Amino acid sequence: MKKFLLELGRDFLFIDEEMHLKVGLNDYFVDLVFFHRELQCLVAFDLKIEEFKPEHLGKMNFYLELLDRDTRKPHENPSIGVVLCKTKNDEVVEIAMSRQLSPALVAAYETKFVDKNLLRQLLHQWAEDWEQAREIDAE
Repeated sequence: MKKFLLELGRDFLFIDEEMHLKVGLNDYFVDLVFFHRELQCLVAFDLKIEEFKPEHLGKMNFYLELLDRDTRKPHENPSIGVVLCKTKNDEVVEIAMSRQLSPALVAAYETKFVDKNLLRQLLHQWAEDWEQAREIDAE
C-alpha cells in the first residue's frame, strides 16, 4: 500500500481507509479517501478486484455526494472519484462515463494523475496482495 501511495504523488494526503459514511440507519464505507493539495479537493478511491461495471459509477457518485455534503469544507472544490478495477472494457467505460462527468473535469483531472499503465500494474499487484491476505486470514 505504501508503494501505491507514493506513486500517486506528493500532493495526495491520506485522510482515511474504509471511511465510514452514514445516511439514516445505513452505513457505507469508501475504500480510500485522500485530499489533493493542488486540486484542493477530496479524492475517493473505490477498489475493485473485478472488471469494471457501470454500477460502480453509481456507487461512486453516491459516495462523492455524501463526501461533499458531510466532509468537504466550504472552501474546497467538489470531490473527485476514482474507480480502480482489475480489468475494464474501454467501450463500457466510455459509455458509462459519457453522461457522468463533464469532459473538462476529466481532462483537468487526468493531467494531474499517474500514467494509466502504471495504475493498471499497481492495481493488479494490489489485487494479488489482497487475495493472498484473504487466503491467510481464512486459514
